[in-house]
Amino acid sequence: MAQFILYVIIGFILFEFLLSKVLSYLNLQTWNKPLPAEVKDLYDVKKYAEAKDYAFANYKVGLVTSVIMLAITISVLWFKGFEGVDELAHQISPSPIVQALVFFGFVGLCSSLIGLPFEIYDTFWIEEKFGFNKTTPAVFVMDKLKGLLLGVVVGGGIIALLTFLFVLLGDKFWLAAWAVVALISIFANTFYVNLFVPIYNKLTPLESGELRESIEKYAATVQFPLNNIMVIDGSKRSTKANAFFSGMGSKKSIVLYDNLIKDMNTQEITAVLAHEVGHYKKKHVLQSMVISVAQMCIMFFIFGWLAGNPLMAEVLGAKQNSFHLSLVTFSLLYSPISIITGLLMNVFSRKNEYEADTFAKETYAVEPMVTALKKLSVNHLSNLQPHPAFVFFNYSHPTLLQRMRNLTA
Repeated sequence: MAQFILYVIIGFILFEFLLSKVLSYLNLQTWNKPLPAEVKDLYDVKKYAEAKDYAFANYKVGLVTSVIMLAITISVLWFKGFEGVDELAHQISPSPIVQALVFFGFVGLCSSLIGLPFEIYDTFWIEEKFGFNKTTPAVFVMDKLKGLLLGVVVGGGIIALLTFLFVLLGDKFWLAAWAVVALISIFANTFYVNLFVPIYNKLTPLESGELRESIEKYAATVQFPLNNIMVIDGSKRSTKANAFFSGMGSKKSIVLYDNLIKDMNTQEITAVLAHEVGHYKKKHVLQSMVISVAQMCIMFFIFGWLAGNPLMAEVLGAKQNSFHLSLVTFSLLYSPISIITGLLMNVFSRKNEYEADTFAKETYAVEPMVTALKKLSVNHLSNLQPHPAFVFFNYSHPTLLQRMRNLTA
């Protein structure tokens, strides 16, 4: 039975790989289609050729990366690599908590090292070549070290706590584990801007002036409790602009990228903010959190049901079951369900984006919202007419054309 389950897991990994490559190839072909009239003015001939080259460059490096990662993943599963790491963890300590930390620490470190050359190439070759990269080697190294430290402290702490609950409660641990992870998720979402963003970026309050006055005036008209308007120094890593809304309750923050402020006028930035306020007014953040917590409940319930089964370790080639081996096997078995829930969340997210756009249209103005979306698309060298199948599987936002047509309807 264990061998059969392993075949099923490998079969699905291959299926997922082929599906993603077919979708990426179909999406790449859309660059050869003539542009619709609504967006024909966005790119001149030279800029459109650059955007197309950028898409092809990302496709090629993505293909090579995914093929290598596929080969490594299947090799590790087929040749019982996880069993070897598990044996190493058992040799280091008899404690289940230490074993789990050693196991995931080793796997995580190997995964990071394997992916590092591709990340370096993407950042310092592709993004650099097309004028996006502003990350210096020093910033890149510091980001890696900070990520490693966060992984050890936060990730290690969560793994240790979940392992402790598993040892203490056995098959019944799922409810306590769900409660712990749900609380951590809510905490992280609420205090993301205050606690986590400053680790990587500098945040400063938006200075007084025309833009702040415009934003505050708009917020007053829609009764939005505006607590913080922060500017993030995103330009130290990339020229790509963005904005986001974060927090719950009294900890709400609007964060604007400094290059967004540089690239857009006051009306366009206010329109972008109106869209973010729309997410708050339509309770999208709260709805997404509730759905996420509910998904966690289902996931931990199934995991709690399977975790104690010796098959969970046998699939990976080990004879003695443990929390960390059960978690790896479960994550592989749960992957098809994750894809389905991911698709449903994308549908839900795209609906929310339409609603937030409509809110901005009704409470502020259409034209600056449309021009802001156009500028963001050009700024990112986006595909203006991606393949519908690729959009369905991968896009959490509607396409530019879909959003423009929704706004101007």
